[in-house]
Amino acid sequence: MFNNLKVAFKDKSKRDLNRSYFLFLTISKPFISKIITKLLKISIFFKLPVSAIIKATVYKHFCGGINIKSSQETIDKLWDSRIGTILDYSAEGKDSEEDYNKAMLEVLSSIHKAKTSVNIPFTVFKPTGLTKISLLEKMSANINLNSEEILEKQNFVKRIEKICKTSSESKVKVFIDAEESWIQNTIDDLALKMMIKYNKNKAYIFNTIQLYRVDRIKYLTDLIEIAKKKDFFIGVKLVRGAYHEKEMQRSISNNIKCPVHKIKDNTDIDYNTALKICIQNIDLISICAGTHNENSSLRLINLLEKHNIDKDDDRVYFSQLLGMSDNISYNAAKSGYNVAKYVPYGPVKDVIPYLIRRAEENTSISGQMGRELQNIIIEKKRRKRENPNSYFKY
Repeated sequence: MFNNLKVAFKDKSKRDLNRSYFLFLTISKPFISKIITKLLKISIFFKLPVSAIIKATVYKHFCGGINIKSSQETIDKLWDSRIGTILDYSAEGKDSEEDYNKAMLEVLSSIHKAKTSVNIPFTVFKPTGLTKISLLEKMSANINLNSEEILEKQNFVKRIEKICKTSSESKVKVFIDAEESWIQNTIDDLALKMMIKYNKNKAYIFNTIQLYRVDRIKYLTDLIEIAKKKDFFIGVKLVRGAYHEKEMQRSISNNIKCPVHKIKDNTDIDYNTALKICIQNIDLISICAGTHNENSSLRLINLLEKHNIDKDDDRVYFSQLLGMSDNISYNAAKSGYNVAKYVPYGPVKDVIPYLIRRAEENTSISGQMGRELQNIIIEKKRRKRENPNSYFKY
């Protein structure tokens, strides 16, 4: 199903493929990758001029552009293969009310863009881009807030409300990204309130479920029962999770129960179980399967067939990050399934923290970088066979 690499890399020029090769060759070596990410952190701290190097390499591979307009070429190229775009304003590390309002306005702009663009089926926002992490920690722990924090909380909730209201009115689906477990309770509560309020006729507001968490299957089944009682539609994006090492280390440091699975197989089991639950409740749930795992993607395809659900049913989407798992994205789209790529955008210097976080996350994904690299090598060899005069080197 996902082995046709000619389809997977149809949009990659010779230069693109070579850049991808050297990029994944580096990322696939955890030791070297960690050194590079540390150097990037140092460059941010000392404000070193590294933007040009980043823009020509990792930024070009994983990001759409500095703004929505400059991302249009990426949006159009993906849509040529019937792959939608999830616009993701990925500036991170901001900590002022001005920055939070700017992030909200960017999300609203992406919603307005999606409203008139069939090739943008979703938008997304990260809650920590709209307020301080420290505030979310206190809110999730039910710690009393001071007067300044109460105002910050009110502003944060207003931003969430503004985004979700605009999303519903524009009939544009929006993902609320997941965060670390110790601030997720507040996000879950707000997502539930927004779904109850704005998902009366269709799922426009989507919460993100990280299935490496040991409690997320219960969260999903409880959410279904709440939706049945309160009469609203559920929107969920299913992912495995992005902060596994951080979660493990925190539980050890604080001597608390670990909130995530310690064995990857258990995460896989829960992810596939969540897919099954969602499809069994398809009349209530809209799902986006955010995964780079071929087995889970095939399981979802089999579930659709088993339950006689059309390939292009708009309640079911497959999703991967731009620049990763193209073998899944392009082959699934070619077979008629709904597929959308996360397309991060933003000024290079503002997106560097996002790229660092992704690099740290990806080095902890066992085998993923090796698979990406192997697919690129196979495609390079295929092209060389078909064009012996090519200057590709191995």
